[in-house]
Amino acid sequence: MLLLTLSSLAALASSVWAMDAGPAKRYQHGLVGMGIPAFDPPCAYACREAISGATLNCSTVEEMPGMEGMDMGGMAMTDPECYATDDIFLQTMAWCMQARCKDVPVWRLEKYWRLNVPGLYVGQPVPKETYQQALEKTDGAPTAVYNETGVLNVTSAVAGELWFAAYNTDVIFGHQESLHARYGVVLLLSEIVVPIGASLLRFLPFPAALRSKFSALITNAPLFGAHQSTLSRLGLDAALTRGQALFILYLSVLNVVLSAVNYEYADPNTWYPANRWRWILMLVSNRLGILSFANLPLVFLYAGRNNLLLWLTNWSHSTFILLHRWIAGIATLQAILHSLLYLHAYVKVGTHAAESVKPYWYWGVVATLGMCILFPTSISPMRRKAYEFFLAWHVVISILVVAGCYWHIIFEFQHAWGYETWIIITMAVWGFDRVARVARFARHGIKTAEVSVVDGEYVRVVVRGVAVGGYAYLYFPTLTWRVWENHPFSVAATVLSTPHVEDQDSNASHGADKHLDIHAMSVDGSAGSDAGSGRPVETGITFYIRAKFGLTSLLLRHSTLPVLVETGYNSHSPSALASSPTLIVLVGGVGITAVLPYIRSHPGRVKLYWGCRTNALVDDVKSSGVLANVALEVFVGERMCIKDILEAEVERACGGGIAVLVSGPEGMSDEVRRTVGDIVGRKGAKVDLFVENFSW
Repeated sequence: MLLLTLSSLAALASSVWAMDAGPAKRYQHGLVGMGIPAFDPPCAYACREAISGATLNCSTVEEMPGMEGMDMGGMAMTDPECYATDDIFLQTMAWCMQARCKDVPVWRLEKYWRLNVPGLYVGQPVPKETYQQALEKTDGAPTAVYNETGVLNVTSAVAGELWFAAYNTDVIFGHQESLHARYGVVLLLSEIVVPIGASLLRFLPFPAALRSKFSALITNAPLFGAHQSTLSRLGLDAALTRGQALFILYLSVLNVVLSAVNYEYADPNTWYPANRWRWILMLVSNRLGILSFANLPLVFLYAGRNNLLLWLTNWSHSTFILLHRWIAGIATLQAILHSLLYLHAYVKVGTHAAESVKPYWYWGVVATLGMCILFPTSISPMRRKAYEFFLAWHVVISILVVAGCYWHIIFEFQHAWGYETWIIITMAVWGFDRVARVARFARHGIKTAEVSVVDGEYVRVVVRGVAVGGYAYLYFPTLTWRVWENHPFSVAATVLSTPHVEDQDSNASHGADKHLDIHAMSVDGSAGSDAGSGRPVETGITFYIRAKFGLTSLLLRHSTLPVLVETGYNSHSPSALASSPTLIVLVGGVGITAVLPYIRSHPGRVKLYWGCRTNALVDDVKSSGVLANVALEVFVGERMCIKDILEAEVERACGGGIAVLVSGPEGMSDEVRRTVGDIVGRKGAKVDLFVENFSW
């Protein structure tokens, strides 16, 4: 993991600081319209653009390939030094600015003159004279008129139609680029502000019955009803609640609307004269590219473990992971359309062969293909069957995507237009998450994991000297050659104590190894005495892990081994759990570890319904004492009837309201959602439902 993290950061850092070997354009900070002015002042930019194609006395004329020896002229090449020293060019430029920029202060014209008349590059020469000095040399209004092409060998006035076409091009294109940037900011902020705002609604004083009904029928209800789990197993990632689906619908509509509105055709224009199709296609493709870039920071933020939105909302990590996949899909579609539109345009006008060999083009291809590869290879069946391969593949291709996007911009625009700002934000988000992961496990150092086999399916892992709640990522660097491999597990308890003799006898009776008693998490995690027993206790964390396959299955072969513990990830704590007089907990298998903190802290009546494959795990957890004073009903090797359980509990509550907490397989969670929605809809009962997804 550490090597992978460092290699990721190194690759990203090299992309940030490396530059194109060509002439360097001036570095501008921000986005177009937000820190980077677009053609300001446009009247002066239009003068420069109108005569930029002229052949000057100091220009170099190169013969076109295949035209050697033929008296057909050639292509004029003019460098910044020529523009800065040619008297005719400077005087023509000065007269145009004087005639077209009457409302612009002289100091702004002088600033433009100094920075932009020779060109847009770093280290270019300044004009040999100021704007006002060049203007004084014109000696009255020029009689010659320059109109679009040819040799500029006499001070001339720029034709009005030519200047206006350039001015119209710059103003409308600059306005469109500013719109692209603003829409990108709107998109980025909406994906941050809306989750926070939706979470803050829970603090408003809505009637309890209305809140419960809205949650059961809208927020938590399965989108596809009884077919929810079936669609998910097909790899469609369709296991959505209606609340999640509403947010995804909002994001989809927002992206479509921002991609489709407020396009303006520049008529006339100097880039694509009398070609409305080509102009609009350029704007649409640019908009799609910017919106795809604007989505990228959220793709990485939502997928990250150190997602700052988790601290600011009551949304679960699994919800953000699901939204990450959908936003990644939207960004991929936008990138594909951006690429296809430009490909179509270049093929149609016959410039594809020349463009496709340029660095910006093939880096864009790398980025787009990378996104296209990531999307289908992230479907559920592949993630479940080959998770470690999927994870490594995902990281490597993601690095190529980010680097490809960055180089695509740098080779085409360098840092002149600020498009790379979106990619730098993405790098910062990803880099923060990776560095934070290293910091989280480095603070504990290398610990020893004590592994005890509960039965052939479950193991208990104890790590002494660490006191945290929530869930943690465990690294076992000596278990496989993949030293970076890690998995998240819910913390069952954080206090250990010395076992009684009778505990050891009990262990032998149900086949478990000799082990430490496990007690519920203390407030401060400090060592002390086991309440009521006088036995000394020490800090430590305990995990129950289902040894399925891969890394977890290898734990069955070990009793102790080194471990790195990445901690500090807390499960969200719904306040309604404590406010409800009755807490009903529905658990499947090792999902018990995720709900133990809620069970121990609830002040009212708690009833736990636990479905498990064998008695071994149940006996091991019960022997630890963490389920003391908790009403427990266990279903071993049989399926609990969730509908009957919830119907009976609602009747027993007599309208007092209950909170239902579920932690288990996806199908179990979906069934609870459907049942709660049905009960609330039929009976109007007050039932608050919470799904805890950290049962790994």
